[in-house]
Amino acid sequence: MLTSLAITPEEHRARCTVLLEKIAADGLSGIVLFDPCYVLYYAGFAFVPTERPIALVLNTDGERALVVPRLEVEHAESKATLDRVEHYLEYPGEPRAEEAISATLKALGLSGKIGADQDGYPWILGYRGPTLSELSGASVVRIADRIEEQMAIKSEAEIALIRESVRWGNLAHTLLQRYTRPGLTETEVSMRATNEATFAMLDAIGPIYSAQSFVSDGASAGYRGQIGRSSAIPHALAGNIAFRAGDVLVTGASTPVWGYLSELERTMVIGDPSPDQERMFGHMKALQEVAFDAIRPGAACSDVDRAVRSYFAHHDLFAHWRHHTGHAIGLRYHEGPFLDSGDSTEIRPGMVFTVEPGLYAPDLGGFRHSDTVLVTDDGIEILTYYPRDLASLVIPV
Repeated sequence: MLTSLAITPEEHRARCTVLLEKIAADGLSGIVLFDPCYVLYYAGFAFVPTERPIALVLNTDGERALVVPRLEVEHAESKATLDRVEHYLEYPGEPRAEEAISATLKALGLSGKIGADQDGYPWILGYRGPTLSELSGASVVRIADRIEEQMAIKSEAEIALIRESVRWGNLAHTLLQRYTRPGLTETEVSMRATNEATFAMLDAIGPIYSAQSFVSDGASAGYRGQIGRSSAIPHALAGNIAFRAGDVLVTGASTPVWGYLSELERTMVIGDPSPDQERMFGHMKALQEVAFDAIRPGAACSDVDRAVRSYFAHHDLFAHWRHHTGHAIGLRYHEGPFLDSGDSTEIRPGMVFTVEPGLYAPDLGGFRHSDTVLVTDDGIEILTYYPRDLASLVIPV
């Protein structure tokens, strides 16, 4: 029986140590991180990014300070991963938020050259303030590439959280398919499946569950407007569309578990599939299998996408191509590296990818499965386990 799911404070501290070791030869006096996913990754502190700046500051001794607005103080102080919490009253009040950040940099000895994910808090939701360079007078060195490289290899604890995400995403999708019928709308079906799956999850693991996400607070499944001919728009938006016989449907299901995500997508058809629908579905499934076979340690991400594109070329399908084969996933729905012909990153054990080559025909619909896979020492483990065959994905009329 599960008794804990969260990443431990010891793992968060170890992550900070690894990052500091990566930049040790660069002559940096410390690190400042603003990105909410990076702050969560290194400090275990999840927050809703607003116009109020939040900054994680690390010095070369490994001391970790978080600068937050007053409204986040108690939340931040509850985290055992932090050595000190500094705060300002409000943005854009006086004294300015940047003064608290500047004082923290001085207290931790950051000067000269500072590593950062970006040069200052981003201009979001109306925030307007100085860059980190202007604020500190230091030379800012971008280190986001080091951070992303570290995040790409998942620990056993991270993989366990992704597996848990898969479990509840699978339930949400099962209910989504069960409740989908002609005449109903995507809104009512998605909400019913999402709510029921979330309540079931809370019954099972509620005492140890936390979403740690500002996007979702439980299991979810839906269509995002990818219904009928609109399924040919890979990133459509929900529109309360009513289902009709003959529709091609592209789904999506996931669950944030302590911030970690998986991705499950399926192509379904309402009623008996037409020959054209069967043909496109078959090619889509074959494309995904080509990708599965190409993902192995030591290969380049680009090799996977090139193998998929070779299938497109061989079967004269490029008119239906819209996007690359997949991407890494973890604390974000989209992380690097990418299964794209332009990404030569070496695939390594511990990486977790979505595999989702798609085919899109405006007069017919879109065809895309997405599965979450873990790279192992000798290949992959497909973490998602929802049926992939067409017969299992036909909605009866």
